[in-house]
This record gives sequence, structure tokens and C-alpha cells, in this order.
Amino acid sequence: MSIDKYQETYIQNCFADRIGGPNYGKSPNNNKLDKIKRAITAANKNFPDIELINLGAYEPNEMMDTGIAATLAAEAAKPENRGYANNGVPEFKEAAAAYLAEVFSVEDIDPVTEVVYSSGSKSALAIIPSAFINPGDVAVLTVPGYPVMGTHTKYLGGEVYNVQLTKENHFLPDLTSIPEEIALRAKLIYLNYPNNPTGASATAEFFTEVIEWAKKYNVMVVHDATYAALTYDGVKPFSFLSVPGAKDVGVELHSLSKSFNMTGWSMGFAAGNPLVIKAFSEIKDNHDSGQSTAIQKAAAYGLAHPEITLKMTEKYSRRHDLLVQALNELGFRVEKPKGSVYLYVEAPSGIAGGRRFESGEDFSQFLIREKLISSVPWDDAGHFVRFSVTFEANGEEEEQRVIGEIKRRLSDVQFEF
Repeated sequence: MSIDKYQETYIQNCFADRIGGPNYGKSPNNNKLDKIKRAITAANKNFPDIELINLGAYEPNEMMDTGIAATLAAEAAKPENRGYANNGVPEFKEAAAAYLAEVFSVEDIDPVTEVVYSSGSKSALAIIPSAFINPGDVAVLTVPGYPVMGTHTKYLGGEVYNVQLTKENHFLPDLTSIPEEIALRAKLIYLNYPNNPTGASATAEFFTEVIEWAKKYNVMVVHDATYAALTYDGVKPFSFLSVPGAKDVGVELHSLSKSFNMTGWSMGFAAGNPLVIKAFSEIKDNHDSGQSTAIQKAAAYGLAHPEITLKMTEKYSRRHDLLVQALNELGFRVEKPKGSVYLYVEAPSGIAGGRRFESGEDFSQFLIREKLISSVPWDDAGHFVRFSVTFEANGEEEEQRVIGEIKRRLSDVQFEF
């Protein structure tokens, strides 16, 4: 039965204001990802015989490591692993603490009181505000950024204050720009480095500044470190928790989706301040009954083998090199990021003698509709599009073919910047 029939009933008036109230479902979803999905559908329909190159993907393009998969299969077959896992098994917590020590040089994490698993970082970002936000409280977010960070603050009656990231400031937030009255009402500040979508990296000096600011205004720091292990060209993976004082003011979230290709299994963990971890665990205990023990033990195997991620970073680094070179040869001004799978590209102003691009979205629509190259527009910090190096390609020869095809398709126009 169609949804239109049900919109005529009392159910329509029962929806909470936070998701639209009586108007819920009555208007099309116009966020950028849905627009791109519709454009992809149209492009495939209009050009069914032309390969669509997906540079807008944010999921890894490979299966998980065979050792992780074998561990998952073996553990899933054990009767003792069939029950609820609640807030995590000791093996996973211990593996997470050891991983932080080995990869990020964070030596002082207690796996019992300072680590708890999460069903990926998205789940953690959604749960944390429930432990801290009262109506009228403020969460500070960086823009551009991952919208989920602010959604649940608003659901709880809190307010979101956005701090602009700019190219001039290396896409790091200027904490001095936050008004005193906002800082005094703030409960949470969310950070994410290496950053989605800009690919920018943070420094120890910046995190030191964050810690001092958080202590001054009694704000809790949530650092989303989803891409922290994916670094290039000799840059060592860097953790907020490695900076003195970090554990006093906050927690860090890690995800195995991006760094171990465990996307569909949704595993991650929060680590840091024990009081925050305790509160997170209690709230989380009312959300779910725990990720499968078999998945947690498979994830523990992955964390004990960080060389899996090193192999992935070699591939992503190589792809970044190819894509940056191709775009720069086309007239773009792009620099390879130090981490993440994303390349943040400033959109051209137009095509010589032809159409103009008033926004990143304009350029993104041009790419998908006329060149069958998908991207994600991001106009929050200027006119940019986000490309990802997780595109489908099996092996180096295929990678070179895909990048060559991108360059070929864009070579028949002269972009203006």
C-alpha cells in the first residue's frame, strides 16, 4: 500500500518535531548525497553503455583481510559466542588498548575502564550526546564536517554552534573565534582528523590548544579518529590521546570500517576518559545488547595485525598520487593530503567560453551528468567537491586505467579557475 494513504491518517500528526512533525515525508530529500544518487541514476539511464567512475564512494573497495574473515568464521561456529555480548568482550578491549600503544604510542590506556566497543564511529557519535546534552546546551562542530555529530544534540533540545574551517587556516578550527557566551554553554566539541571531507591533518600543537580551551570552559572533547591510521609518505598515525592532558578532557573514536575493511560489520571503539567511557557504556547498554562476540574477536585479530592497514595505505597513497597528478595536469591546484581517503578539490569557476559553476554542487552535477564521474559537493568552506580514492579498481594497472579515463573525459574542456 502506498505511503500516501497513510499520510492521510492520524499517524502523520504523531511524528516528533525533530524529524519534521506533521510535515514528515511530504517533501523530497534535498541533501547533497540524495541529489547525487538521483543524478547517478539519471546518468546510468541516459548513458547505459558508458562506465560510471565513482569518486564519491566512502566505503573501501576491497574485502576484509582473509585472517580477519577466517577468525570471524571460526568464532561464529563456537556455541559460547552465540549470546549477547553487551558492552564488549575482554579480548577486544585488550586488543584496542594494545593497538593504541603499538600504532599511536598511547601507552596508558586501561582496557577495563578506558575502552568500550562501538558499532562503528557513527553509532558512538549518535550515543555520546545522550550522556551530556540537556536542553539549551551547546555542541561545537566544525564545518564542513559529518552531520551526524550535530543531529542528536538537536534531537535532545541542544544547540549546535558551527566553527568554519578554512583553507587559509589549513582546515583547522580557530577556537578564538568561538564567542565567550557560546564557550560557556558548550558541553561538547567534536573534532575529526584526518578530516572528512578536507583530508586535513591535525598537529600536537593544535590538540594542545584544544585541551587548554576545553579545560578553560569545561568542555568535553570528542575526537573522531576514523581515518587516523590511514597516513602517507612517512607520516606516522597520530592520536589525540597521545597529547598530554587529552584523557582529562575527552575521548577518541576509532573505526575498523575504513582501516580494516570491516565496513559491513560495523566495529569500532571509544577510548579515553574513564568517566566518559562509563557514561557512554551505560547509555549504549540501553541502545543495544552488544555486537556479536564473533565479530569482536575477528576485530581483535585485525587490531593485532596493523600491517593489514599498512598494505591499504600503500594502495591509497598510490591512488592519491595518480589522481593529484592527473587533476593538476588538467589545471586544478591540488595537494595530496597527509591522511584519509579523501581529496578535497576546489571547483573551477567555469569552462572557457561556456557554462559557469556557481558552486561545488554545480560542478559535481556537471561531472556526473556529462562526464559520468561521481563526486560529493561540499560548499561549506568554499566551492569544493570531495573525491575518494576508494574507487573500484583491481590492481595497479586497473588504477592507472581509471585515472587515465578520468583525465581523458575531462581533457576536452578548458577549465577556468
